[in-house]
Amino acid sequence: MTTYEEQTKLTDLSATAEQVRRAVESVIEGKPEVVRLSLTVLLAGGHLLLEDVPGVGKTMLAKALAKSIDCSVQRIQFTPDLLPTDITGVSVYDQQRSEFEFKPGAVFAQIVIGDEINRASPKTQSALLESMEERQVTADGRTYELPSPFMVIATQNPVEMEGTYPLPEAQRDRFMARVSMGYPSPEAEMRMLASHGGASPLDALRPAAHAHDVLRLVEAVREVHVADPVRRYAVDLTAATRTHPELRLGASPRATLHLLRAAKAAAALAGRSFVLPDDIQRLAVPVLAHRLLPTAQAQLNRHSTEQFVADIIRRTPVPDPYAAKPQRGY
Repeated sequence: MTTYEEQTKLTDLSATAEQVRRAVESVIEGKPEVVRLSLTVLLAGGHLLLEDVPGVGKTMLAKALAKSIDCSVQRIQFTPDLLPTDITGVSVYDQQRSEFEFKPGAVFAQIVIGDEINRASPKTQSALLESMEERQVTADGRTYELPSPFMVIATQNPVEMEGTYPLPEAQRDRFMARVSMGYPSPEAEMRMLASHGGASPLDALRPAAHAHDVLRLVEAVREVHVADPVRRYAVDLTAATRTHPELRLGASPRATLHLLRAAKAAAALAGRSFVLPDDIQRLAVPVLAHRLLPTAQAQLNRHSTEQFVADIIRRTPVPDPYAAKPQRGY
């Protein structure tokens, strides 16, 4: 592909992503970085975990992102009595045809919103494992493909809150990034009161892109160049988490892959056809921190996994930014 074609693709990607971003920000006030990271995960073909205290707009962000794209959407309200078959589907016996018929569950949608995912039991949470990794559901010995694009946007309350179950390690590892909403600034909260006071802005939100646009953008992101020194930098960061003395579980190879894919999406959103070490650094905390498990002593000392990742970034040598640019022959 020529440089001109690459730049044209990136221009189209940026324009479409900008339309989606504006649509989401018409609903979510004062959180541009959170919205941008959500778009990054979408274009990287990953899944997003929104974690924070109740009432800060986690479900609103998930709904706004889903509604800004013209595709099928299903919402799952996770509760303690939710069953795995409610998510994946169940085979029902058809008396007229004398055979079992598979009834698809809520996961058969292009965007699945899992509200308060950690209020269901770990067994029910694990029903999403195959869907999130392999984009398919296996039931009664048969495999059913999920639609494309496929993205799970899950919200959860902090584990310390009453009535929550911690997500299994395998489940957390399926999420490309974890985002904390945080409280809005006073100015953003004032704007929210003005815009949300009469009616929900979700009612007026119209799709800014179609499902086939998202598929095209995901394909364009995959073509973003990553130089070997930048790949090595991503591997060095994740490898450092596996030997950190205050971590009993480090980042998996899947985490390294997710970090690289997210960095490609971030570079494309910035209008670049190549990944810089800065892209890796900016995404390391949201992509890696939720996968790590601190030791008991680190928990007693109230050290967070975000602090450990930030410390690893400070101590890991950064490659030359010029080495990240693709070398073209003449």
